[in-house]
Amino acid sequence: MGSPEAEDGVRISVRGLRVRFGAVEAVRGIDLVAYAGRGTALLGRNGAGKSTTMRVLAGVIPPTEGEVQVDGIDVASAPLSVKRITGYCPDVGGLVPRATPWEHLQLAARLRRLDAWELRAQDLLERFDLAAAAHRVTGGFSHGMGRRFSVVLAAFGEPGILLLDEPFDGVDPLGVEATQQVIADAKARGAAVLVSTHLRDLAMEACEDVLVLRGGAAVAALDAADLVGEEGARAYRALLD
Repeated sequence: MGSPEAEDGVRISVRGLRVRFGAVEAVRGIDLVAYAGRGTALLGRNGAGKSTTMRVLAGVIPPTEGEVQVDGIDVASAPLSVKRITGYCPDVGGLVPRATPWEHLQLAARLRRLDAWELRAQDLLERFDLAAAAHRVTGGFSHGMGRRFSVVLAAFGEPGILLLDEPFDGVDPLGVEATQQVIADAKARGAAVLVSTHLRDLAMEACEDVLVLRGGAAVAALDAADLVGEEGARAYRALLD
């Protein structure tokens, strides 16, 4: 479980985030605030800086510059503490190919010191149509199965911060519906949810707030309602051009 949210409801605060890999600046001065009980979508084309931003928030890579706090914890100085309170579905990888879903969940339960975890694990596997594959090694999973199980693993500990990077990529309608329900459940218990995706329509169903990224920089912070329907699609395309 994550730590209690701040009194003002802010669970993620990012100011002036920059990330450089050698001479390449992947993220250029992003500001972001995410609140308890709300979903925030990071939208943009490939290479916009979405996944890099998510990796920083998950404590996977350090920021080059800027202030990044997750539930009041500074990511740069305490990345392990951040990892303990977040559930993170990376855009690629994240699964041990020779381990089964049940083994992944068993290890996660031990690391997070979860009691009576088996029923929740079984419920999530069934909701994502993965119960029959619970004891198959993940190295044999299709792309869609891997995506679905990555969401299961991220949501398993009911974290206060849920970070889902491209959770809908290559996922069938059942998996999309299950992912949307996981997001709704997380928001209902006060978690802050970030969804990184290039699929605008699905992001608008899941989230209330939107940050549009282009070329590593934020070009607009909007309400999700501003990007709904054909008018929203036109507005989104204009932001990306």
